[in-house]
Amino acid sequence: MSIRNLKDGSDKPWKLDLRVDGRESKRIRKTFATKGEAAAYEVFVLKKVDAKPWLGEKVDNRRLSELIERWHDLHGRQLTQPAQRMTKLKMICGALGDPVAHKITVNDFANYRQMRLDGEVADAQGNKTKVKPNTINHEHAYLNTVFNTLKKLGEWSLPNPLDGIEQFKIEDIELAFLYKEEIPVVLNECANAKYEHLKTIVLICLATGCRWSEAEGLRGSQIAHNRITFVKTKGKKNRTVPIAQGLADILPRVRGPLFRPCRRSFEQAIKRTGLEFPDRQMTHILRHTFASHFMMNGGNILVLRQILGHSDIKDTMRYAHFAPDHLDDAITKNPIAAMLKYKGQNIE
Repeated sequence: MSIRNLKDGSDKPWKLDLRVDGRESKRIRKTFATKGEAAAYEVFVLKKVDAKPWLGEKVDNRRLSELIERWHDLHGRQLTQPAQRMTKLKMICGALGDPVAHKITVNDFANYRQMRLDGEVADAQGNKTKVKPNTINHEHAYLNTVFNTLKKLGEWSLPNPLDGIEQFKIEDIELAFLYKEEIPVVLNECANAKYEHLKTIVLICLATGCRWSEAEGLRGSQIAHNRITFVKTKGKKNRTVPIAQGLADILPRVRGPLFRPCRRSFEQAIKRTGLEFPDRQMTHILRHTFASHFMMNGGNILVLRQILGHSDIKDTMRYAHFAPDHLDDAITKNPIAAMLKYKGQNIE
């Protein structure tokens, strides 16, 4: 028993003799005037310590950096770009001060977000730059995934400290695409570039809707029977897209890599055309062009999803409004449709 009466005639005969967590833990010995005082102090001490043997578990005092490393060992290594993800997570961890993970609050992360917006957080290179809300949303998702994944793996039993904080609402970005008359202009400039295969890469993007990196990294083994199979994709699923004979005929006939990196050459070619593209859509505009024209020419949205390799149909639905009959019911089913269907009808 941790509390006993010494019966020594002193004014503090009640002695508390307590080990907070087993035989090897810290020992507390203190005398009190009454048994009630000793019992109250015992409760106070046990509330202050992290170990709670009567609950059969200990408080998880691992720091955020330890959880990130554990997540990386159990899951993160399997990502497409694990090093980049770890760089981001370490930056977040450092900016938060590498706290004990269960003590992180939504207010801590809210303050971190504001610091990122104000350019007060240094990146891996030590640079402090302001970022856009969309970047912060990605970082929010990265840290959120650490806790959720560890919870699924039985490595984290406490609540996710980011629960309760919503991501920033982001306005839909402009999905720019090339008009029919602009496509020959772009192709002509690419044909005049120093790199002989630049035009071919652009044609592949326009014909299949693939990402620039997917076209640029093609190997001979990925092309057979007028079909291109894209591997190591962003969605981690291979997809095969048929191509016309005319395009198949101009592809290099080699077993290894077909092309060399030439994104910079494409940027220079676009600059020569005088065309202006939205920010960060220099090469992605080719993918948007394929998807937009596919829908304008009557393509099926589900087929488009399969061609683009979208895991979420919501990503593909961004192109739905390009369909010729998209929302045409608005013309015939509005409350004044009958008034407007007669030519020359005066509706004033």
